[in-house]
Amino acid sequence: MGISEALDIAKKEELDLVEISPNAKPPVCKIMDFGKFKYELSKKEKDSKRRQHIIHVKEIRFRPKTEKHDFNFKIKNARKFIEQGNKLKTTVIFKGREIVYQDFGMNVLKEIEKELSDIAKIESPVKKEGRNLIVYFIKR
Repeated sequence: MGISEALDIAKKEELDLVEISPNAKPPVCKIMDFGKFKYELSKKEKDSKRRQHIIHVKEIRFRPKTEKHDFNFKIKNARKFIEQGNKLKTTVIFKGREIVYQDFGMNVLKEIEKELSDIAKIESPVKKEGRNLIVYFIKR
């Protein structure tokens, strides 16, 4: 069908002539309500965005000599973050001359790993950034 015929039919039905496949020989066109088509497309896009789950990174900070009660309280929060599907960043912060005793910080990280081993796994090995030791945990 010629372009002029297709445009006449579209005008009679008060619709639009939309080019679907311009590279085909001959080009393929469709008679439709273009405004309605764009509205439905945006609606589908919003629906797909609503269904996707965004992973957030939650951070919990420890010190090399964190007391047992505080440690347990922070581990409880860490469990809650991981169960919600978030990524967990655990940081051991050294202040002053504590940096000399990095093995205390490594012990804290090993204890955290042991406590969270049933629901989480380490995403990457321990990284040292400045005066901090950092480990990321993700859900199993």
